[in-house]
Amino acid sequence: MHSFQYKEGVLHCENVSLAEVASEAGTPCYVYSAETIVDHYRRLDAGLSAINHVICYAVKANSNIAVLNLLAKEGAGFDIVSGGELFRVIKAGGNPSLCTFAGVGKTEDEIRYALMNQILGFNVESESELRTINRVAREMNVRAPIALRVNPDVEASTHKYISTGKSENKFGIDFDRILEAYEEAAAMSNVRIRGLQMHIGSQITTVSPFEEAVRKVAPLALKLQALYGIEYLSIGGGIGIIYDSALVSGDGSWWETESRDTLTIERYAAAVVPILEELDLRILFEPGRYMVGNAGVLLTKTLYEKRTPTKTFMIADAGMNDLIRPALYEGFHEIVPVKQPTTDETEVMDLVGPICESGDFFAQGREVPKVGEGEVLALMSAGAYGFTMASNYNSRPMAAEVLVQGDKASVIRTRQTLEDLIRGESIPQ
Repeated sequence: MHSFQYKEGVLHCENVSLAEVASEAGTPCYVYSAETIVDHYRRLDAGLSAINHVICYAVKANSNIAVLNLLAKEGAGFDIVSGGELFRVIKAGGNPSLCTFAGVGKTEDEIRYALMNQILGFNVESESELRTINRVAREMNVRAPIALRVNPDVEASTHKYISTGKSENKFGIDFDRILEAYEEAAAMSNVRIRGLQMHIGSQITTVSPFEEAVRKVAPLALKLQALYGIEYLSIGGGIGIIYDSALVSGDGSWWETESRDTLTIERYAAAVVPILEELDLRILFEPGRYMVGNAGVLLTKTLYEKRTPTKTFMIADAGMNDLIRPALYEGFHEIVPVKQPTTDETEVMDLVGPICESGDFFAQGREVPKVGEGEVLALMSAGAYGFTMASNYNSRPMAAEVLVQGDKASVIRTRQTLEDLIRGESIPQ
């Protein structure tokens, strides 16, 4: 379910006009649907109901504390990759004891902060990191809860920048070395072995890589349970979403093109739950994009139309500093006019931003509804890895963020000012 639809000729998020949001909050502006986020959490939770499980939302996908608060109220745990993300979870009302701390480069300060807040466990990515955690825990006179991250060497069939489960990736410990690493951990006085973790990548849109990885890792989990009494298995996240969608011309509701090969929660659960049911372990899931990706849009206003002998460019006020996915991952985002088109007229164009880079584009050679200067567009499915990857490149203030709940729109991050751009900077005397 996605709560974006045309009503009376204007694109709405739930019951709020996005034209009004653009007018009041300005553009560029991110808008999120609370209803969609909560619905996705509940659908996944229901799909996994046959097994003892915890859903640990991947904070890196969208870390606004209002979004985290929505999920905390639903009982979610959190997958964090920095001390800053743990700080956000705590400020949002999340429970640190349901936080798993991933990432290959945890600093000693971050490890101390996590131990002080009694997180569920560290997802340890290397033997060297394991030794550092043990030493820091010894200095604090505590035992650090850990799960080693195994690299199952499974092809996720996703973009090379977001594939994490192959032996050539920087993440995790090789499958053929994992038992040796656990043996080393068991001999350490200041770590407590709690689980096993894996994650094969992001934006995976078929079920087979998940099934292959779970089947490969399940026997290892049973062996570690017998040897060290592990309590949980985390199978990571990576459930993909559909970015290439359309608006139904009738009731105007948002839909996703689904085929028999499309990854749905039902198909995901049908593939992995029967395998996991055989394990007497708590199962952790770490989704991010699935929760928030289709729950958000980026609103941008067209500034100038530029025609050349070979191309038509529409220049918008949002740039790659606001949404870098198209430039970084060749990511696709559907382009939808906020004012519903009254004709079927389209035009092939490049939608680009104002940044001084040729890579600053949202679409190239795309056939889109014909629009003019000064119109507001919605870049759909921008709720994940949008604002969290934004920057101040070209000294551009970062966009506002708005959360919609029913007929109420709340600004959950104010737009940066020019003064904000230099806050913390100084000229030496």
